[in-house]
Amino acid sequence: MKLIVNNIRWIMLVSGVLTFTAIIGLFSPELILNSMFGESFAGELSDVIVRSWSALVALVGAMLIYAANRPIYRSFVLTVAGLGKIIFVSLLVLAGGQILQGALVAVAMDSLTVLLFALYLLSSEGVIKLFNNNK
Repeated sequence: MKLIVNNIRWIMLVSGVLTFTAIIGLFSPELILNSMFGESFAGELSDVIVRSWSALVALVGAMLIYAANRPIYRSFVLTVAGLGKIIFVSLLVLAGGQILQGALVAVAMDSLTVLLFALYLLSSEGVIKLFNNNK
């Protein structure tokens, strides 16, 4: 656990940069869908939803990058990002089939990230900062 606590800045930076790459979907929804899921959707509504989802995911990535260098925000941002990733992974696992097959890399990476975030948050440093952000 000490290894994670000592390297949380780098864990957040790498995770943040990888998460921020979802910004591609804001400009090219078909590209992000094909690269992540091996499928695409057609229609104006799906285009808007994918662009919006991409922007929101990219914002979480930006938050991870920002908080990596600002310890006071780390626990909050790790909690938000971790919960978002848990929901994403859970929905993909529940969907199963070809959707899950197309997103196995994202599921594996996000699952690992959630584990690292949780271990940090369960450390004394993470718990203290989550519930006592007066510093």
